[in-house]
Amino acid sequence: MLRILGITQDHKVKTDLSLEDIHLGRYVWCWIDFSEPTTEESGLLSSFFGFHPLAIEDCLHVLQRPKLDYYEEYQFLVLHAMNPDTLSTVEVDLFIGSNYLVSYHKKSLVEVDQAWDKMQSRTHDRKIWSQGPYAAAYMIIDSLVDNYFPCVYSIEDDLDELEKKGSRESVELLMNQVFMLRSRLLKLRRTIVPMRDLMYRVLNSQHIQGEKEPRVHFSDIYDHLLKLSEMIDSNREMTADLRDSYISLNSNRMNGIMKTLTVITTVFMPLTLIAGIYGMNFVNMPELEWKYGYFFVLGIMAALGIWMILAFMKRGWFK
Repeated sequence: MLRILGITQDHKVKTDLSLEDIHLGRYVWCWIDFSEPTTEESGLLSSFFGFHPLAIEDCLHVLQRPKLDYYEEYQFLVLHAMNPDTLSTVEVDLFIGSNYLVSYHKKSLVEVDQAWDKMQSRTHDRKIWSQGPYAAAYMIIDSLVDNYFPCVYSIEDDLDELEKKGSRESVELLMNQVFMLRSRLLKLRRTIVPMRDLMYRVLNSQHIQGEKEPRVHFSDIYDHLLKLSEMIDSNREMTADLRDSYISLNSNRMNGIMKTLTVITTVFMPLTLIAGIYGMNFVNMPELEWKYGYFFVLGIMAALGIWMILAFMKRGWFK
């Protein structure tokens, strides 16, 4: 789908425009959005707009890392939208010129639709329109970044829940949940940190050095990304602490089990020795013909076992 939004000289919004309307000179700047474009529509990036082949290649092929490229008449930005359920990313490409913004994304995105609706609803705000294509670019990036917060908050809620039920579930299950959370945090970090670096580069770009108002908005987005990065690092440290705690708890439990088994084995070792000696089938074993030999040996074994248990208790092995 290809949709076009134009801003007239008197700061009014016109939608449902065609590509031919862009060159009529009636519009101060336009926003052209490629949403789930067909092959023919994608070809317009080259045939109609004349963008650089490398930028078009980044749009059409491999999912790129967030970046900013400068060309003679426009800037090319690669952004990432995030699915809050799967944490998978969708590439959003922006071409920002002096009087146009071209957004390109292969999947329909709620964030772009929100920015589109916001632009139409703020027709009364001439301060927004005076910023040109940067206003639309800011709204798109702001919507993308705002959608990152629920993903991070969801992980924080899972961490809080994990801490509450830590004493009620097995260590193996808790460890699996911790590693799953760390995996999700890693996915978030792979998206948010490059976006943060991208916004830092945008803020220090000479191309918008004189544009005071857009820089203020982009600085706000950069602050949000910094906050997200800090939250991710904090949550990763928390998962590391939980992991170490569960490993220590598991080690203590294993030590307790091994100590119990060691005590039992140690108690039965001399008893097994005695039983083994008198279980041999030699003819000349005087105790075998003694009337009270069986009860005497059992008594010795019981006394020896009780003495060893008392000795271990005195040493504090059962604490």
